Amino acid sequence: MANTFEIKSTQLPLVALLLKTPELVHVIEDLQSQFGPHSQSNDFFDNDALVLDFSHLDSASLIQDLPQLLTTLQQCHLKPIAFRNATTELSAKALGCGLIEAPSDMPRGKPVVQKKNANKPVPESVREVVREVIREVPGQATLVIDKPLRSGQKIYARGADLVVLAMVNMGAEVVADGNIHVYAPLRGKAMAGASGNTQARIFSLCLEPELVSIAGVYRTSENPLSKDIQGKPAQVRLSNDGQDKLLFEALNA
Repeated sequence: MANTFEIKSTQLPLVALLLKTPELVHVIEDLQSQFGPHSQSNDFFDNDALVLDFSHLDSASLIQDLPQLLTTLQQCHLKPIAFRNATTELSAKALGCGLIEAPSDMPRGKPVVQKKNANKPVPESVREVVREVIREVPGQATLVIDKPLRSGQKIYARGADLVVLAMVNMGAEVVADGNIHVYAPLRGKAMAGASGNTQARIFSLCLEPELVSIAGVYRTSENPLSKDIQGKPAQVRLSNDGQDKLLFEALNA
């Protein structure tokens, strides 16, 4: 993931874009290269609702380039609906672009909106938007595929784990909001935690992928796996040290 921004799951059908630089030109370039129409992951998102988190960044260029950022997010199949942690001038610009102001500390996993100051009511516009995008998330289901996947084929387990009982050939893609299990050679692309689940994992009895990704953090075959992992039973997970690094671990046969 580029260091100009970070996309985080809110544990709801809603994601947050945390900007790490006021230079939106660089953010736009990184978004286009990772999730734009001509990128390898151009269908990673599926019109997910998004909140822009400015974390009190203040820059004339940020205000000037905001409309272009919103256009870029839409091209990446994201729907910016709200913003938070903005300065007064930036708030005015965002409101003028059709966004609404969200609480700076949005709730997680609850179907209600809460603020630290209970005496300050939540604006009706915020209530209406949050009512649309927040709901209780059901338990994970499982999609099972028992046929080989050829080049050009793609399987997406939306809101579910994915189990593949046959080979995933080069050029094929397997995507899941949960975990991915491939009980055969994995030679194509595998993207787990597609909606931002950082706890998702990828398992394979023969790991030799073109690309693996968990919650948007990815690694391609251009960076070869170690000999004890390449072509062996292994799992892929994210580190839990806050560094967003992919870890590759051999599985006991």
